Amino acid sequence: MINIVLVEPRIPLNTGNIGRLCVGAEATLHLVEPLGFLIDDKMIRRAGLDYWKDVDLVIHKSLDDFHKIYPINERHFFATTKTDKLYFEVEYQKGDFIYFGREDAGLNESLIATNQDNTITIPMSNKIRSINLANSVGIVLYECIRQNHIRQ
Repeated sequence: MINIVLVEPRIPLNTGNIGRLCVGAEATLHLVEPLGFLIDDKMIRRAGLDYWKDVDLVIHKSLDDFHKIYPINERHFFATTKTDKLYFEVEYQKGDFIYFGREDAGLNESLIATNQDNTITIPMSNKIRSINLANSVGIVLYECIRQNHIRQ
């Protein structure tokens, strides 16, 4: 259905939780290296519970390698706090790619700048810089599911 792309994630618990979300949503999880943990880290398995073995997981050596396989087009969306376009204003389709950046830095600014028309954000108070990565993925992923379920 949907492709979740984590670019250089750093926290294994977030990635484990996102893996579990992807299993529940029948989404593919793409991890773009370098990762901030080992993929066999017990923390990632703990967060993903016994579902980790069921994650449709693809690991990519770099974002360049990822884009050789999946070139950027209009169905690639980039989550960032540096846009005004709300995530629920997009009409998602099966097969879309939704990118999320590192917990400590977000997506690369040049990636955001060159794809500004396809950036999305989650509304939040200005009292925080961002919300947890796993929560962010869950919010956007389940909006994709809601839209596609309604359209069936």
